[in-house]
Amino acid sequence: MSPQQANPSPLAGEGGLRRRRRTGEGALRLTKVARRLRQRMTDAERKLWFALKDRRFAAFKFRRQVPVGPYIADFLCFQARLIVEVDGGQHADSIRDVERDKWLARNEFRVLRFWNNDVLQNLEGVLTSLATELNNTPHPSSRLRETPPSPARGEGSKKAG
Repeated sequence: MSPQQANPSPLAGEGGLRRRRRTGEGALRLTKVARRLRQRMTDAERKLWFALKDRRFAAFKFRRQVPVGPYIADFLCFQARLIVEVDGGQHADSIRDVERDKWLARNEFRVLRFWNNDVLQNLEGVLTSLATELNNTPHPSSRLRETPPSPARGEGSKKAG
């Protein structure tokens, strides 16, 4: 094969970079959608956000309308890996929500869902449920441990008598 017939290497910015560029465009699109959703919050989302923002709720930091993978979470507490969704009736028995929840669970996120009416009429109950879930959150460092902690000094070497 002569040098003229050989396929040249792709130019800088071509080849494998196209895939990354598309991924970047997808992320940019999600960010734009999230910004739009922040501007157009429902009454229920606005009411819950007022209770969660600025670490007002149990000192946990929440963000609103956050891209998480291919999805946008209504509210996210990354420290607790907890997503809170406030849904209207269109989400009843939604197959898309089931698939979304499976993806989030595979990526170690927990999802709590509340109906708009619950937030609007029983915010105290919603916050109580949320507090219970946050209090059951394992410490982030416990996820890093694959082996159990060492026994305290003197323990473990004695045989049960």
